[in-house]
Amino acid sequence: MNQGDLLHTVTADHIPEGRKRLGKMLVRGTALLGIALAVWQFAYETGRVSAGFDSWRPVLYAYLLWATALCVSQVLVNGEKGKRTLFVLPAALFVISLVVFPLLFALYISFSDWNLASPRGPRFNGLDNVRQMWADAFYWNALKNMVYYVLAISVEYVIAFGLALLLNAQIRARKFFRVVFLLPLMLSPVAVSWMIGKSMLEVRFGPVSRLLRDIGFEPSFYGSPEVARFMIMAMDAWTFIPFMMIMLLAGLQALPGEIIEASRVDGATGWQSFKEVIFPLMLPVSVTAVVIRIIFKLKLADVIINVTSGGPGGATDSVTSFIFREYRDRSNVGYGTLLAIVYLVLIIIFVTLLLKLVSRWMERPA
Repeated sequence: MNQGDLLHTVTADHIPEGRKRLGKMLVRGTALLGIALAVWQFAYETGRVSAGFDSWRPVLYAYLLWATALCVSQVLVNGEKGKRTLFVLPAALFVISLVVFPLLFALYISFSDWNLASPRGPRFNGLDNVRQMWADAFYWNALKNMVYYVLAISVEYVIAFGLALLLNAQIRARKFFRVVFLLPLMLSPVAVSWMIGKSMLEVRFGPVSRLLRDIGFEPSFYGSPEVARFMIMAMDAWTFIPFMMIMLLAGLQALPGEIIEASRVDGATGWQSFKEVIFPLMLPVSVTAVVIRIIFKLKLADVIINVTSGGPGGATDSVTSFIFREYRDRSNVGYGTLLAIVYLVLIIIFVTLLLKLVSRWMERPA
């Protein structure tokens, strides 16, 4: 073997057993210290013990101590392999801390009575927030509204597919129309809600309302629950249909032209070519576009907050906008956090089941 090749060879380290035991004791000891501090602080916050810390900062210090001990133990136990682990482990521990600590804090807050208008701070209240959520008709109404908003994606998909087919065809000024149809995507949903929902459709002075009043109609865009919900869907769709359109257009342009041309040579009509060739080939792109759109839709809040604030009577509320108003209008941090965590769990379950169903549907035999 060439001497230079030895520079790239990592040999097995002969690590003494005492050194390995020291590394393992460091990790276990600091972990037990951190767990003990966390349990003690939780007991103090819930009133189980009378002595404790003013904040959770000592638990954070214990985590930093455990993370340092874990890095050191990698070198003590694994030698050269442990040194290579240090290139990744500190970054991984930092990312974990950014996820775990806020989540644990949110779980603690969700079972507490914490109103920012009260000077006493958070107080543990057990399952009171859960009982309040179970009896909250407005929250369940917001969940029901999310079903309508998600189902509206099917209409958005049809429109986006039609526009993608149009822009993929050989029409005049095709590049111009591509830019024009992408303009709504370049705007912020907040800007769209103010320009259209609060300005153009304003009941008293909006230009659309004035025009309808001049021709004999009395405008009421947000007076009834059904119309208000439809207007929210329309504004949100106007903003995000271009997103689905551009993904579908990219998929159409990637289709092999030989297959489409062969279907035409075989005498297939335009509808038959679309139904039997184009649409099946576009299924992977279509599924990706719809799933991403559903994820965006589940976060719908900005248009609702700016235009209707959930009205009339909570008819247009999404879960996110309802939680936002719990924080902003009622300063109810504990209850709002519980609603957010429950909604997060529902989203994880829904998206997981959706992806599994889509995967099975895509893998089924033709």
